[in-house]
Amino acid sequence: MSSSRQAVGAYGERCAVRHLIDAGLVIVERNWRSVAGEIDIIARQGDIVVFCEVKTRRSTRYGSPEEAVTPAKARRIRRLAAGWLAANPGHRRRTVRFDLVSVLVTGVGAAQVRHLPAAF
Repeated sequence: MSSSRQAVGAYGERCAVRHLIDAGLVIVERNWRSVAGEIDIIARQGDIVVFCEVKTRRSTRYGSPEEAVTPAKARRIRRLAAGWLAANPGHRRRTVRFDLVSVLVTGVGAAQVRHLPAAF
């Protein structure tokens, strides 16, 4: 991945974290990695553990950020979440939700952030 794309992705994740905190979620972990992949943001909303995928785009030329989460990607994130829950037994009995945070960075004005709870 080019450093420019990495910078845009990192900016999108910072925007997503700010948006989630403003919405009342508590960030538990960012960029959790295992051999199988990475979960962008793990948060808590009351007793719910929220696994968030962040998709950032500079334009909608190739589709919206939301369209980048395919069924295969959603399955992978669910498997990763099961791994995180296994590694964090204190959260196992909580309700789990999978959210998507879409960030559109157009270069003009503030990024457009859209939080889609229970997106997949």
